[in-house]
Amino acid sequence: MSGITLVNQVKASKFLSGILTPVASAFVNASGYRKLGMRYDDILREETDIIREAINRLPENESYERFYRMKVACQYSLSHTIATKDTALKPEDDIRYLTPIIDEVAAEFAEKEDFNNIKSFSK
Repeated sequence: MSGITLVNQVKASKFLSGILTPVASAFVNASGYRKLGMRYDDILREETDIIREAINRLPENESYERFYRMKVACQYSLSHTIATKDTALKPEDDIRYLTPIIDEVAAEFAEKEDFNNIKSFSK
């Protein structure tokens, strides 16, 4: 996608990033997924074909770690507890491991859709 995006505008502006960064941090803290030891990509909905395909393309070790984090979060939820400060996910550890694969799969799906919708103009 070419052109200026909102994300790039916010990152380029000290004023906007100064306002929105604390709001974004507060929103992430309020969501509570880090208190359960989960990463952002762990909470993405698996209902779309793109997300399912991206999860299928994960390396085996990353897939295992994702499954383990989800099981641990489920256990925290069942026991009505949260992770201790030592075991809770720190913001610097909340890396996007699935998002690059999702972008790749979405581009492939879009290319396939474009290819399937080609119309010939022969007479």
